[in-house]
Amino acid sequence: MTHDHDLVLRPTQAQITAALNPPPGRTGGDLVVETLAGLGATTVFGLPGQHALGMFDALRRSSLRYVGLRVENNAGFAADAYGRITGEAAPLFLSTGPGALTSLAALQEAAAASAPVLAISSQVPVAGLGGGRKGYLHELPDQSASFRGVVKSVHTVRSQSQIPSAVAAAWKSALTAPHGPVWVEIPQDVLLAPAALPVVSAPDALPDDLPPRPELTALAAHLLSQAARPAIIAGGGVVRSDASGKLRLLAEKLNAPVVTTFGGKGAFPWHHPLSLQSWLEDRHTTDFLEDADVLLVIGSGLGELSSNYHTFRPRGRVIQIEADLGKLESNHPALGIHADARLALQALLETAEDRPDETARERVRTLLAKVASRIDGQHLTLEQNVLSAVRQALPADSPSFWDMTILAYWAWSAFDAQGPNLMHSAQGAGGLGYGFPAALGAAAADPTRPVLAVSGDGGALYSIAELATAKQYDLPVTWLIIDDGGYGILREYMTDAFGKPTATELHRPDYVALAESFGVTGVHTTPESLQEDLTRALNTPGPSVVVLPAVLRMFAPTHLD
Repeated sequence: MTHDHDLVLRPTQAQITAALNPPPGRTGGDLVVETLAGLGATTVFGLPGQHALGMFDALRRSSLRYVGLRVENNAGFAADAYGRITGEAAPLFLSTGPGALTSLAALQEAAAASAPVLAISSQVPVAGLGGGRKGYLHELPDQSASFRGVVKSVHTVRSQSQIPSAVAAAWKSALTAPHGPVWVEIPQDVLLAPAALPVVSAPDALPDDLPPRPELTALAAHLLSQAARPAIIAGGGVVRSDASGKLRLLAEKLNAPVVTTFGGKGAFPWHHPLSLQSWLEDRHTTDFLEDADVLLVIGSGLGELSSNYHTFRPRGRVIQIEADLGKLESNHPALGIHADARLALQALLETAEDRPDETARERVRTLLAKVASRIDGQHLTLEQNVLSAVRQALPADSPSFWDMTILAYWAWSAFDAQGPNLMHSAQGAGGLGYGFPAALGAAAADPTRPVLAVSGDGGALYSIAELATAKQYDLPVTWLIIDDGGYGILREYMTDAFGKPTATELHRPDYVALAESFGVTGVHTTPESLQEDLTRALNTPGPSVVVLPAVLRMFAPTHLD
C-alpha cells in the first residue's frame, strides 16, 4: 500500500545537472540566503559584523532586499513590525556576542507580542562551541543560553548541510501559532567556507495548524448561546490570525458586547453598537466584565494590563481560547481551549445558536457613558485634543507605532485604530525605543502608505540614530515626538508614590535641528497646530519629524481604588 507522503517526485535531468554543477563562488552564507528566498522571504533587516560577513556577502548574490539599521535592537524592532504587518517571518541578521545580545530587548517584545522574527546570528568558529574557552573575539560560553528564555526555539548549526533544514525549521516555528521570534546561530567558519552543495530550492516549512478540540467548542457554543449576559474580551490573537470578521459575526450572533485588549486594538469596530472599545483600565469596564455570566476570552492571556492590573475577578463562567499553551488558564480558571483564534471562532460560528437580546446595546451605551463621565471629570482637555488631532491627521489605512509614552498610554484606551493590524505598541514587554524603528520596518513592508511613529523625548533618544536609516531608504515615516522634558510617565509614578521624582529629568537636543542635520524635514508644533502640521508631514513623501513640546497627564487609575 502506498501513502501520499511516501511518494517522491523524480528529479528531472536538468535538476540533476544543476545539482552536480553548483555555481562557483558560493559559501555557507549563500545557503542561508538561498533557503530564505526559497521560503518566500523578500526583505532582511540587520547589521553586519565580523563573524557574520559571510551572510552579508551572500546578500549581494541574492534577490533579497537588505534594510540596514544602526543599532541591533532597533533592527529587531523593525523586523518585529515587518512581521506584524506582513504575517511573514522577518529575517534579522546579527553578529556574534555584543551584536547578538544587543537585540535581546527587541526579541523580548516580539515574544510578548507574538511577532514572527527569524533571527540568524553568527557564532564563533566550530572549535569554540560547547563552552570550552578558545578566546575568540565575541566568544560566550553558551551564546544560545542568553536567548533560550526569550525566543520560541533555538537552532544551532555545526555544518553547512544543516543550514537549510535549521533555517526552515526555525521559519516554521516562527509562523506556527502562536507566532514568535526564533533563534538560529551559525559558526563563522561554516558561513565562510566554500559551498559545494546544490543550490537550495523550495524548502517545505508550512506552519502547523492549531485547530480546537470539537467537544470543547461544542460546550463553549452551548454556554454562550444559553448565557444571560455574555461578553467577549478580544486580544491580539484575533488580529494575528486575521479573525476580526469572524469575531464580529459571532458577537452579532450572540449579541455579546466586545472589549479589545491593547494588543487587540482594531479587532472589533470601535463604533459598533456592541463595542466596549478598549477601556480596560477603567473600573466601570472591569465591573461590566465581572458581571458577565459567560465571558469569552479569545487571543489574550489576561495579563496585567488586560486585567486592570490583576484587579479583575470574574464571577461567571470563563471560556479562554489561546494559541499559547503557557497562557491558558494562567490567571483565571476557565474552559481552556488551546487553538488558533480563527479556527476556534469558525467552530463557534458553526455551532452557536442565535441569542436575541434587546438589552445588550443599551448596556454598552450606559457603560461608555460612565467611562466618558469619569474621564471628563478630570479636566484632561489638552490630552484629549492632542489624541484627537493625531487621529484626524492619520489616514484611516495608515499604521501607527507607539513607544512607551503618556500619549501611547492614552491611545491604548482611547484611540480608534480604525481597523485590525493598524495600531501597534511596545506594551507586550514594555521597553523604550520601539516606536520609530518599528515604524521603519512597517514602511519597508509597505512604502505605499505613510506610517506614524509616536515617542516621548526620552524614548526618542533610544532610536535617534535611525534618522539616518529613514533618510537612506527614504521611508515614509512621520515621527511625532512629545517633548515633556524627561521620562513623563515615570515622573508621574514617582510623584504619586514618593511626593517628588528622581532621575526623570533629561537634557535634550533640539530635535528639529537634529533631524535636519540628517537631511530629514523637521517642524516644531503646538497643540493648536498639531493636526495641520501632522497632516502635512504625513502627506509629504519621505521621512519627517514633528516635535510637540507639551506636558501631558494620565487619567486617574482605578486599580488603586
